[in-house]
Amino acid sequence: MSEAPVIIIGGGLAGATAASELRERGYVGAVTLIAGEEHLPYERPPLSKDFLQGSSELPDFTVHDAQWYAEHDIDLLLGTRVEAIDRTAKRVTLDGGGTLDYVQLVLATGSRANPSGGIAGADLPGVRVLRTIDDARALREDLKEGTRLVIVGSGWIGMEAAASARQQGAEVTVISPSRIPLGNVLGEPFGNHLTRMHQEAGVQFELATHVDRIERGADQLVVHAGSWQTGADLVLLAIGASPHLEVAAASGIETDHGVVVDASLRSSDPDVLAVGDIAQAFNTTLRRQLRVEHWDNAIRQGKLAAATLTGADEQYDWLPYFFTDQFELGMEYVGDRQDGDADVVRGDMDEGEFIMFWLREGRITAAMNVNIWDVNDTLRSLVGQRIDPERLQDTSIELGQLAAGQ
Repeated sequence: MSEAPVIIIGGGLAGATAASELRERGYVGAVTLIAGEEHLPYERPPLSKDFLQGSSELPDFTVHDAQWYAEHDIDLLLGTRVEAIDRTAKRVTLDGGGTLDYVQLVLATGSRANPSGGIAGADLPGVRVLRTIDDARALREDLKEGTRLVIVGSGWIGMEAAASARQQGAEVTVISPSRIPLGNVLGEPFGNHLTRMHQEAGVQFELATHVDRIERGADQLVVHAGSWQTGADLVLLAIGASPHLEVAAASGIETDHGVVVDASLRSSDPDVLAVGDIAQAFNTTLRRQLRVEHWDNAIRQGKLAAATLTGADEQYDWLPYFFTDQFELGMEYVGDRQDGDADVVRGDMDEGEFIMFWLREGRITAAMNVNIWDVNDTLRSLVGQRIDPERLQDTSIELGQLAAGQ
């Protein structure tokens, strides 16, 4: 075997994909994948959706089984954390005191759930976060018919968990400082549509409301938001996530909101790459640094890192993509919507099947298909084009015609 060891720090989807793609590209050097959790690398989207609903189990979304890593000669260190990186010696120190040498290093340390947001009582029993399979398993075990669940936060995790818990028969209240759930991400029309759907399914909302503290009562948790309060059996803090940057920053690698990397994912140290949630990477299509915390990006950047490590000339040039499933709504989004972009709806939102476009100065910046399938690749091809909004709204004109400029 070649003496050119690659170490990948992080056992999530991005790290596992990088390891897989190295072997797929014929790399024969030593590959070590260091995973902080005791579990084999797995995908995270099911944690707030299928797994929380009880319709899937961990093996269903584990990237590879243990035999695959053995067969592909990948040294997998589970339940192990890196405490320090010595870039001069090209050596990492493990939490058990051992060290490993590398020629090239991939940082895929992911993100952690924000634990408190300054809310007093966030460490009380029954107050949870949802980031790992262990978090999701504990929450699922406690969700029963009639369980009173208060979710603090109305982002992706909060809204997906609300839908899943309600489908399990829990009584769900979402408290959020946002006026419109996901309105800052996808605009008011879609945010209002999503909120109405949740309300029709029995989810209660207290919006534009800041939680001050959580207290333990005689037989329940009590969530306080100013003069308003409510009782709960469980509280889920879904108030965002922060990238694991401590080890990278301590090593002297340039960091900002993430590890700053170029279009090939190399950091300020060319022998250190970063992928996934922590990578603040230069996107050659959008011409700016971008940090994206989504499933698709983890896979694509994992593959790009392997390409870079094996000498291929590839770049981070794709548009962000994400998806969600909540109650009867399934959607896919592609693009780079920003505040102020104009909303254009194709179809009838009340019917539940529609496409949304966002335009900036007449050019499509993003698109989203809702309960309409097998069109996202076409929508991707439309992003960046100038198309009259009336043509976008006209369902008698096929999407393929719009993409072809007809």
